Amino acid sequence: MSEPSDRLIATELRARLEGCRMGNEIVVVEETASTNDLAWEAAERGAAEGFVVFAERQTKGRGQYGRRWESAAYQGLWLSVLLRPALTLRESPKLTSLLAGVVSATIADETASSPTIKPPNDIYLAGRKVAGVLVEGRTANDGGYVAVAGIGINVNQTLDDFPDELRATAGSLALATGKRISRTTLAIALLRKLDVAQASCLWGR
Repeated sequence: MSEPSDRLIATELRARLEGCRMGNEIVVVEETASTNDLAWEAAERGAAEGFVVFAERQTKGRGQYGRRWESAAYQGLWLSVLLRPALTLRESPKLTSLLAGVVSATIADETASSPTIKPPNDIYLAGRKVAGVLVEGRTANDGGYVAVAGIGINVNQTLDDFPDELRATAGSLALATGKRISRTTLAIALLRKLDVAQASCLWGR
């Protein structure tokens, strides 16, 4: 398990994202069923686009097609981002592909590696799945589209951190690169890339 110094701290993350719309409000919880659920609660209270919630551990992390996402404590990034893109609900697959591209590019830049995307939402490195994106969308009361993007990145897991049934296919950035990765640095890099994507109108604005 990671040392306590590897814990994610909301104030530290926010301070290093000055001027970014993504991460304008950041919450870090020790444990939750799914960060997507917390992001939807934030949407219902009127949180702005760019609200982000991280969990150090998820007990019911969701993947594509209702699959469970294993979220070992302190070993990865488990987060959800609230988005209000100028898209329709029917166009949500476009958002999934764009976000998978952002996650893949972040991993490539931060680890000097060459991840690949298995469409629409899975990222592989060294032949193993290391990250995934799950977009959940709804039509807001004003008729606009609101989405919660759940992102999971396996950062510092060893094979022992995965259940037996996943050890042949699941991987982590540490397993692929042979070195531990700073989760804080990776989180900031990811949110900065998301901010650039949002500012560049990549998802409709």
